[in-house]
Amino acid sequence: MAKKVVVAFSGGLDTSFTVMYLTREKGYEVYAACADTGGFSEQQLKENAEKAKALGAKDYVTLSVAREYYDKSIRYMVYGNVLRGGTYPISVSSERIFQAMAIARYAKEIGADAIAHGSTGAGNDQVRFDMTFLVLAPGIEIITLTRDMGLTRQFEVDYLNKNGYSADFTKLKYSYNVGLWGTSICGGEILDSSKGLPESAYLKQVTACGEQELRLGFEKGEIASVNGKVFEDKVAAIQAVEEIAAPFGIGRDMHVGDTIIGIKGRVGFEAAAAMTIIGAHKFLEKFTLSKWQQYWKDQIANWYGMFLHESQYMEPVMRDMEAMLQESQRNVTGTVILKLRPYCVENVGVETPDDLVHTKLGEYGETQKGWTSDDAKGFIKVSSTPLRIYYSAHPDEGAEIEKSL
Repeated sequence: MAKKVVVAFSGGLDTSFTVMYLTREKGYEVYAACADTGGFSEQQLKENAEKAKALGAKDYVTLSVAREYYDKSIRYMVYGNVLRGGTYPISVSSERIFQAMAIARYAKEIGADAIAHGSTGAGNDQVRFDMTFLVLAPGIEIITLTRDMGLTRQFEVDYLNKNGYSADFTKLKYSYNVGLWGTSICGGEILDSSKGLPESAYLKQVTACGEQELRLGFEKGEIASVNGKVFEDKVAAIQAVEEIAAPFGIGRDMHVGDTIIGIKGRVGFEAAAAMTIIGAHKFLEKFTLSKWQQYWKDQIANWYGMFLHESQYMEPVMRDMEAMLQESQRNVTGTVILKLRPYCVENVGVETPDDLVHTKLGEYGETQKGWTSDDAKGFIKVSSTPLRIYYSAHPDEGAEIEKSL
């Protein structure tokens, strides 16, 4: 009886080769599974099903996990305003964990003997898939032909053509990973550290002009409405923001960071919804959170994003960090008003019942109502005490500072 293997199937060259090779050369009964975290259109999923069957798969299934991805990852990244290196919203890389978890569940459901994926040996995804399978599907063999056989793109194309599958897998200048939380772009000018991406490299072109107001509503830190339209389905809310902001070219940037495997990586990305929502959410928090709430949440969020990127989602401490991030959002409710222009988003203002800027104690730079002028002078004098003590003991240092002014 043939062994069962589940192939994590994207429809790209590596996974297409994997399906055919395991069927023809190894005699496996192949089950192609596409874990959709929101990056595939209905047409792409239909084409994936047809392609998998043409390549020799016994069966094909789409595993829809976009809402799980939002509930278990995106909302916490918004709570934490998570940007890796202060730049990258951990777009597609965060999806890989949830794709891998869905594949592992499916493999156990059908009693698979093996799981295969198309990662190379030079990137982060091999770690994310393998680690997830090792933890959630122990005892199931992991097959990675592209990595283990050291395959070239041309070898895979030639093999598919030789065996009657002539789909166009011509080598493109750029490679893309499209996801709900953004699109990553690799190749081309990115390989040259001195160059940036041309306009033509982006999948979503700038077609909007002028200025447009956008109102994003949040309920306890979660996106709740877009221009007054309430969304119970948060995935749909993200897609609505993307549809509005992407034509302005918002959310484009280049990220350089340290990979899980130790080398530095450079990637371009376009993430209109992610960058717009995170920026608006962070702006709202400045009005609704205390100084120390913001500070300590930032520390936790930095670690949360790093662990998520480095395939540590299942580390138990992640649940503890999520609890803290969620609790911090209890008063982050309101509407953020933004202005969109080509390549630019401006945070204009907020409407919130929890506005800490408006207080009966005073208005910054205008009037004080919670203290007297004598109180202010006393506060300043006490606050200066440590400095006055230090410079009375080290007058030479004080003199040096005076000289430099």
